[in-house]
Amino acid sequence: MTIITVTAPAGRLDLVQRRVLAESLTDAVLVPEVGQDAPAARMGFQLHFHDLPPDRMAIGGRLLSDQSTPRDIIVVTIAVMNAAWPAEVRAEVIRNVLARLADACGVSAPSPTWWVNFEIIDEGSWGSRGGVLSILQLLDSGVFTPERIEAIRAAIQPPA
Repeated sequence: MTIITVTAPAGRLDLVQRRVLAESLTDAVLVPEVGQDAPAARMGFQLHFHDLPPDRMAIGGRLLSDQSTPRDIIVVTIAVMNAAWPAEVRAEVIRNVLARLADACGVSAPSPTWWVNFEIIDEGSWGSRGGVLSILQLLDSGVFTPERIEAIRAAIQPPA
């Protein structure tokens, strides 16, 4: 249902930080997505860490490897199935992710060079289980709250 990708310069996140982020970033998206902390929903979340060498990242038009004081760049991309994602829920997820990232990195506030991109994958554009998957197929899984189910059904009309 959800893929979270964290891209950072190689060595920026150590093993302990990645362990913390694996759980905390999942939590940051899971509760707003399904409406509750549902352990069974965790299997629908993947988190990928991409570590790039400093000559593979740039900010301000200059490679990190060419900067005397490299910037702390982190980009988090959250890809979710089309559902009920009004602006306030997306904003909640983005704030959650930035706060969890700051906690894991041991800083008081997120860096202005940390970015979060929230991507909603259109209905009919998510493949799993050997075919195309719809969020509507998952609503009876027992992980969504009745409120989230109602909101998702209202937002997504089944194909005619």
